[in-house]
Amino acid sequence: MKPWILALALLFPAAAFAAEGHPTLPASQVETGGDSLYVLDGKLTDQDGKEVTLEKFRGKPVLISMFYATCPHACPMLVSDIRKIDTRLDPAIREELQVVLVTFDPDRDSPEVLRNLRAAHEVDKDRWTFLRADHGFVRELAAVLGIRYRFTPDGSIGHSSVITLLDRDGAIAARVEGVRQPADDIVRKLNAMKK
Repeated sequence: MKPWILALALLFPAAAFAAEGHPTLPASQVETGGDSLYVLDGKLTDQDGKEVTLEKFRGKPVLISMFYATCPHACPMLVSDIRKIDTRLDPAIREELQVVLVTFDPDRDSPEVLRNLRAAHEVDKDRWTFLRADHGFVRELAAVLGIRYRFTPDGSIGHSSVITLLDRDGAIAARVEGVRQPADDIVRKLNAMKK
């Protein structure tokens, strides 16, 4: 990712979003390499109610995406897509991989809701983390990841679906846009990260 893109999102978060909550940073401008996401210093809360920062994941490969718990279609498919990536990995890298899902909807997605959702998906509790943060940090993270979203009058959230691979230092190594898209590049790059 070019340093100026991260700087824009960090220094001018209000300018990075349209009035309805859409990031104006196109996903096509989110590039691989460059600055670490771990420079983002927002506080997050995990499914167990513990406060964490993204820095917690430094040193391991990470698949990160954004979702919300009451999403009826795209978010369950997103989780399914991440699980499919996981099954294609060398066992050594799978053991290291962390999956981080950050909700768009911290008002409704309490730690208890996130914990129940993680249990419902029957994912590895040691490797999958469901997080929430304040709306400001959610917007910043969405902008840096190139994810667009907006709240609709009926309470749902229209959003793009992006799975991003972070290297061990938190820099973007690969990404896939849209559900049910081939993730060969992510799988190849993850398997290459094996120690």
